[in-house]
Amino acid sequence: MTLSTRRKFWSTKPKLFCGLALLVYLMSAACTAIQDKPESIYEDDRPNILWLVLEDASPTLAPYGDTTIDTPNINRLAEDGVTYTNVYSPSGVCSPSRASLALGMYPSAIGANHMRTSSHTDITGLPVYEAVPPPQAKMLSQYLRGHGYYTTNNYKTDYQFKTPKNAWDESGVFAHWRNRPQGKPFFSVVNFTTTHESGLFEPYGFRKIESRHYFSDDAERIAKLPTHPLDKTSEANTAIHLPKDTDFPIPSYLPDTPLVRRDMWKMYNNLAEADQQIGAVLAQLKEDGLLEKTVIFLYSDHGGPLPRQKRLIYDSGLKVPLIIRFPNAENSGDMDDQMVNFVDFAPATLSLAGLRTPDHMHGKDFILNDKDARKYIYAAADRFDGFTDTIRAVKEKRYKYIRNYRPEQEYYLPVTYREKIPTMQELLRLRDEGNLSSEQAQWFRESKEVDELYDTLADPHELNNLAQIPEYEEVLSRLKKEMDRWLNSIGDDPNRSELAMINTLWDGEISQPETAAPEVAIIDGMISLSSETHGASISYKIIQNNYEPAAWALYSEPFKATAGETLQIQAHRIGYHESKIKLHPIP
Repeated sequence: MTLSTRRKFWSTKPKLFCGLALLVYLMSAACTAIQDKPESIYEDDRPNILWLVLEDASPTLAPYGDTTIDTPNINRLAEDGVTYTNVYSPSGVCSPSRASLALGMYPSAIGANHMRTSSHTDITGLPVYEAVPPPQAKMLSQYLRGHGYYTTNNYKTDYQFKTPKNAWDESGVFAHWRNRPQGKPFFSVVNFTTTHESGLFEPYGFRKIESRHYFSDDAERIAKLPTHPLDKTSEANTAIHLPKDTDFPIPSYLPDTPLVRRDMWKMYNNLAEADQQIGAVLAQLKEDGLLEKTVIFLYSDHGGPLPRQKRLIYDSGLKVPLIIRFPNAENSGDMDDQMVNFVDFAPATLSLAGLRTPDHMHGKDFILNDKDARKYIYAAADRFDGFTDTIRAVKEKRYKYIRNYRPEQEYYLPVTYREKIPTMQELLRLRDEGNLSSEQAQWFRESKEVDELYDTLADPHELNNLAQIPEYEEVLSRLKKEMDRWLNSIGDDPNRSELAMINTLWDGEISQPETAAPEVAIIDGMISLSSETHGASISYKIIQNNYEPAAWALYSEPFKATAGETLQIQAHRIGYHESKIKLHPIP
């Protein structure tokens, strides 16, 4: 389905939020509040939106031509939906990518690109910090919640910043659209961690917490699941979805050894298990009669889990599957080859809900708006755990340009977490023995070219650098200029140290700023909430007769005060410390 066709399809539906502004800024003191319009103005046919999120998965699926493993539920989504073939994360690792998905902004523009901002301070000597987007930025879920959607996240966050308390109606292993008020549309994110890199470690077993997908919203059963990261069972206790002697398509940058084949089996086997979990969630949607009222996204948070995939800026670390099923299987079976980056997901989702894209977002609505199709995708790689590099990339459909800001440094970073993978251990053993092929040894070269240029159609593994070949000079020059333009446009200075970046995020302060405490004003029986911190959102609860609601409400506009109630309130600008929680009795 072409963009224009899809746009025409949606334009035939009753107009959603005709003329409704995305935000109404209520300036009381200096706090910007998200306007929550009365439910009556919304059209009844606003779609539900469901994000199904795999971890660490390249497009190793039948809809993309890889038939190694049968994934019937994903295949059915593709048959009934649209398969996007040029979709990329802005980073080869999860936390920066999730920041991009949550905010519609490039991680390297907001201090979110170092993995992680809150860890390995004993090695880096850096303070714990958070990404700091501009003050007008809110999470996608906040925008949707502020406009009448019930928002749930099950269950991973990991955004490089602390989630505001009002970001979700529910977030955790019990979160489910089934808990929403009757008739309210929902935006639900369901995360499947079965395919995570750690699923390749030894000892090996599926994460028990993943069983929550099979029994839906049964909180009692979910609460009994073990909470440790991995089941402590062995490979022998793992469900087998394909033979271990399968002829796996091992990429040329990995050696073809029994140990590598075992990890390939784990990767595909985990994908098959995740497919069953996806099927369980989709069955719940059908049981509720909501399948044809819901737009379903299926994607992965970045590329594959294997060495020279995750954390790298090659397509093996960036390229992901994306399948979108529209209500009533409109345009089913279509393939869409437009360029899509994660920064585009928030604008597209807002558009489906009838909302415009805020000016600060970097992304484009790739579903309903064909006025300005994306020509390039961009990506960045910086620190991973205790090891820092600085790399930027720009890619069009055929060619990719990579710029190395630390060419004197070897490409391979000895990340301890990655070295738990048997295939990584195999690569290091063969390297030390001098038994790697030239393609496998590239990753371990002692220095890098400043410029790398690849024909990703002819050379999908990006092993043949074309940057020094005269006939590609025009392509190289064009992509270098485009990279400079992009870096300048988002304020990304790759030569700046992480410490200098932190100082900029904190406006020169020596510690992370704290959001100013919320203030309460009661005028003519109406409560107004504000904070002196520009960009702070305010979360509140109304406690009545000693009953405290589980969820924090998102403050949008003045509301009626009732004597005898107690307000519990907190202000929070993303990237700042939360304010202290205040209790305010209503006289």
